[in-house]
Amino acid sequence: MCGITGFVQWRGDLTGHSQLLVRMTETLANRGPDAAGTWISGPIAFGHRRLSVIDPENGAQPMIARHEDKLYAIVYNGELYNAPELKKELKQRGHHFLTECDTEVLLHAYIEWGPDCTEKLNGIFAFAVWDSLRDQVFLARDRLGVKPLFYSQVDDVFVFGSEPKALLQHPLVQPKVGPEGLAEIFIIGPARTPGQGVYKDIFELRPGSAMIYSRSGIRSYAYWKLESVQHTDNVDETAARVRELLQDTLERQLVSDVPVCSLLSGGLDSSALTALAVDYYKRTGQGRVDTFSVDYVDNDKHFKSHSFQPGADGPWIQRMVDELDTNHHFIAFDTPELVAALDNALYSRDLPGMTDVDSSLYLFCQEIKKKATVAISGEAADEIFGGYPWFHREEMLSSGTFPWSVAPNMRAGLLSPEIREWIRPLEYLGDRYSDAVAEVPKLDGETGKQAQMRVMSYLNITRFMPTLLDRKDRMSMGVGLEVRVPYCDHRLVQYVFNIPWEIKMVGNREKGILRKALEGVLPDDVLYRKKSPYPKTHNPAYLNKVRSQVLSILDDPSSPILPLIDPAKIREIAASPESSTNLPWFGQLMSGPQLFAYLAQVNLWLKTYNVSIG
Repeated sequence: MCGITGFVQWRGDLTGHSQLLVRMTETLANRGPDAAGTWISGPIAFGHRRLSVIDPENGAQPMIARHEDKLYAIVYNGELYNAPELKKELKQRGHHFLTECDTEVLLHAYIEWGPDCTEKLNGIFAFAVWDSLRDQVFLARDRLGVKPLFYSQVDDVFVFGSEPKALLQHPLVQPKVGPEGLAEIFIIGPARTPGQGVYKDIFELRPGSAMIYSRSGIRSYAYWKLESVQHTDNVDETAARVRELLQDTLERQLVSDVPVCSLLSGGLDSSALTALAVDYYKRTGQGRVDTFSVDYVDNDKHFKSHSFQPGADGPWIQRMVDELDTNHHFIAFDTPELVAALDNALYSRDLPGMTDVDSSLYLFCQEIKKKATVAISGEAADEIFGGYPWFHREEMLSSGTFPWSVAPNMRAGLLSPEIREWIRPLEYLGDRYSDAVAEVPKLDGETGKQAQMRVMSYLNITRFMPTLLDRKDRMSMGVGLEVRVPYCDHRLVQYVFNIPWEIKMVGNREKGILRKALEGVLPDDVLYRKKSPYPKTHNPAYLNKVRSQVLSILDDPSSPILPLIDPAKIREIAASPESSTNLPWFGQLMSGPQLFAYLAQVNLWLKTYNVSIG
């Protein structure tokens, strides 16, 4: 994986702006620690940081090619999992290749098919191509938005990058936040509305979308969307197809010229991928698979079972390690490390995020990076197959808002009256929810429970899943680790989206069809284990630390967050033992301690990024 950035200015020549391009590129050094490259030609400036995974000796970027006297240049972040098939087809069409890397395949795919090349791609990607034939820059992002891409147009300058920090290096892109951005932070966050960059002049290219920037301006369009079609396979056929797609996807994603490992939590999703990877390694003679798990010092002493997290993961991780004979690495962090890493988590996102859920992943990836360059993760299976509690509880299904954020009145009540009046958070949330529901592709004749579950599936795939994909990308790339997410293969997502709910729930179990598809792959006790989410710390020392941080912020009259919030309300929550620990705030994992940490991150973000409000 890599980091990309650049800018376009049709008037004049950008050769005098090389140092600006270098500064923008260097902000992404963590994403690509192995190499750096910049390229300026006339009105185009491209920058790239490289993490070498395929053909490390070649594949430097920006990559340049000439075809029929026309010049093409590309900067690319991602992996093409169907590169061998594309390369074969392109060779048959007369293209010649100098490297084994997929960057060259992608560039030649664009030369051959132009913007329609996105239809051919299976992978995770964000890229920009300078096309001298059409006198335009073409940008595209993968279908599910695994890889990020942000852009800005200020005056006559177009700027893009993998992360907002690269854009913010350009003098025309300022860290300003208006009412919409504040609403994103305080009522939507740590989720984010697709297309929103939070900063006033920064936008996100939406998943499954492409953009053409020419002398006549910006034109963006969706080249892929989820479609609703009639599902005609029976239960057995559906299970077989799910298993076939998952196995094909995983084996494509295990291809690498550098070490690959698997993240193993002992749950269904990661255990399945690890088992399939072990089988593939055995068949191809690649030895034992390295696996990694994360936990927290003394977590077993403080763990309390509840409906979102019914049991600890440790015994199940050992169960799978013994079953599969992997080379396992148990990693544990203590509270001080977790708190200290909150700052790095913020800088990796350029925005407040999922606090300790972020910082623990950042630390986890940092440890994995010492032994591997690529990791396989079970991210996104719950959104796609319907594993979360809100798929199964009527009060959450019919809440009339995003079910991972069901306390909007409480959240709005944390704001100062002036800010509440200015940004109208509840109205903003309602509009974003209505927008999301209006996007759902309807299926003729579908009503009642089926229609309701289609809406819930769509909301999870297009609104909640991007939050976790953002987290996975920023925390892993923040330490130069590539994490692949097989459950996000667009073929699998499209197929499962249309599986009727009663088949998804076969056996009257959440993710029942996935469990059935994996029969024989996993031991039955693991296969039918109750879902448990990503582990978080239950140590009261974490709560005490982040609560103290927030109270110190409230006591400091220079804290930039103070005009935005109601300090008395925050103090009231901090003084309440029940609110401090069990406050429903966001998703399954974020309650009182995470609220305090989030507010501290907001304050640090405002201060460090010198954010202006207006």
